[in-house]
Amino acid sequence: MAPSQRDDARRRRAEELRRRAEREQRRRRLLGALGVALAAVVAVAVALTVLLTGGDDEPAASPTPLPSTAAPSTAAPSTPPADNPCPDPGTQPVAQPPQFDAPPEAGSSDATSAVLTTSCGDITVELLPDAAPQAVASFAFLAGEGFFDDTICHRLTTSGIFVLQCGDPTATGSGGPGYSFGPIENAPADDVYPAGTLAMARVGDDAGSNGSQFFLVYEDSTIPSDSAGGYTVFGRVTEGLDVVQTIAEGGTAADGTAPARPITIEGVSTQ
Repeated sequence: MAPSQRDDARRRRAEELRRRAEREQRRRRLLGALGVALAAVVAVAVALTVLLTGGDDEPAASPTPLPSTAAPSTAAPSTPPADNPCPDPGTQPVAQPPQFDAPPEAGSSDATSAVLTTSCGDITVELLPDAAPQAVASFAFLAGEGFFDDTICHRLTTSGIFVLQCGDPTATGSGGPGYSFGPIENAPADDVYPAGTLAMARVGDDAGSNGSQFFLVYEDSTIPSDSAGGYTVFGRVTEGLDVVQTIAEGGTAADGTAPARPITIEGVSTQ
């Protein structure tokens, strides 16, 4: 091969190597960009998962302690009347309510009455220590500890079952005193809870999940028993049922759960 031909071959070879190097660089840059984009997508997905589920370190809220058949109404939230006889107390939820190791002993309270002082008026109830010794003991204990003071009644049901639920300082439906108890006491055999009934709420079909949450029935309600049985009835309203009915007349708020007319328990005294 002549010298000029060898030089041309070398130049062609060098040009081919240069083009290969450029193609390799472009390929690596493209792969790098794709890797960055994929990492960004994964990061967004993880962030959304944490936002929606609370992450591995934050447990999901437990089921709302309610009569298991008293699910939120699927009907459109009702609109409260323009005139509200109960002013908004402006109470804020308690982030960290007091917690106790164990419930008081059943029968340790002989209280037979209680007054729930609320932002809309007093509610007087007769307690039933003979029929529901554990529930009355717990209620009286928590009242004496100020557990119910300045707490929001967080749930109202207005269809099928007619109750106002209170007793959760966090106002989330999953708060409690740090203990739970059972079994169910004094549940009606016919599943009928007359207006004025004061009963314990619990979680799902767990008969031992009574805690601090209770409900006030403002209109006769039939609450079918589940596998755990009915719901512990530990008192009845003797005065002030109209207070609960006034709250109920306002319907539910935009979330379909909280009363549109807010009500706060300012304190509970027993005797």
